[in-house]
Amino acid sequence: MAHYAFLNSDNIVVEVIVGIDENELIEGRKPEEWYAQFRGMTCVRTSYNNRIRKQFAGVGFSYNPSDDVFISPKPYPSWALDDNHEWQPPVPIPSDGKHYWNEETQQWVPA
Repeated sequence: MAHYAFLNSDNIVVEVIVGIDENELIEGRKPEEWYAQFRGMTCVRTSYNNRIRKQFAGVGFSYNPSDDVFISPKPYPSWALDDNHEWQPPVPIPSDGKHYWNEETQQWVPA
């Protein structure tokens, strides 16, 4: 069993399905190719245990084909994507884990 993400024309995940194992063939073709043609959409395998493409894809995630990774949706307008494809706030996160981000003030607020 494997998981597959279907992408729209902007490389945004619109659906994730459970399909046949990635090592099996459907009518002589790899599952990604067969599912893509069957649905008329780009299909990219995703890994529930994060072994490929950085992380498990979810609806609303984007796919970066040049780096072959799925990227989670941007949590706040002020956050930026780093070189590791992780969203980073403009102010470092406090180490105690007891704060939440306030987008309006652009600060971490004690919980």
